[in-house]
Amino acid sequence: MVSTAVVVGAGPGIGKAVAARFAREGLSVAVIARRSETVARVAEEIGRSGRKVLPLTADSTDEAALHAALDRAAEELGPIEVAVYNAALIRRDSPGELDARGQLDAWAVNVVGALSTAVRVAPGMAARGRGSVLFTGGMPRPDRRYVSLGLGKYGIRTLVSLLDAEYGPAGVHVASVTVPGAVSPGGAYDPDDIAEQYWRLHTQPREAWEHEVVHGPVPDA
Repeated sequence: MVSTAVVVGAGPGIGKAVAARFAREGLSVAVIARRSETVARVAEEIGRSGRKVLPLTADSTDEAALHAALDRAAEELGPIEVAVYNAALIRRDSPGELDARGQLDAWAVNVVGALSTAVRVAPGMAARGRGSVLFTGGMPRPDRRYVSLGLGKYGIRTLVSLLDAEYGPAGVHVASVTVPGAVSPGGAYDPDDIAEQYWRLHTQPREAWEHEVVHGPVPDA
């Protein structure tokens, strides 16, 4: 049976590049984003090479909709072998600039959606004794100009540790790819180069598992 890769937050940068990378390896691929036009465009671009991609729409903060999309991916394409959570709310905000509601909204996208994704797919991976749950990280150093994003990315690091403790012993590789700068084709943070990190993590032998990879240079604080 063909294995399935799911990318949540499959926009035109890292999300599309990761989906395309796994598709090239022969995995069935589902892409999930809030807007139907976004996933339709990503699926069309990857599909030009003859690969089938299933576009699905769900807001990562809507747990019921997100779980339904993940379930549909598994039903239509086959067991989920790798899940990538790439959704994030990226904006500048200094301490006190966002009110409590704004911080909670950012946390819902940056961390809670990642947890919702993981707990839906990881038990099945654990039952099969294999699989990967991978997150897009960032902010290797705190930056007072990006409070909500910094809190979210540090939350992702903690989440990786918690999920590894829960599912790692059953064979589920949990890890993050930390991207310290703005993603741009041809630059230090080229999305195609970043996508290679996800594939490398997914194919690592268990005895060599890494739980965080920092891609590219870390800017000075």
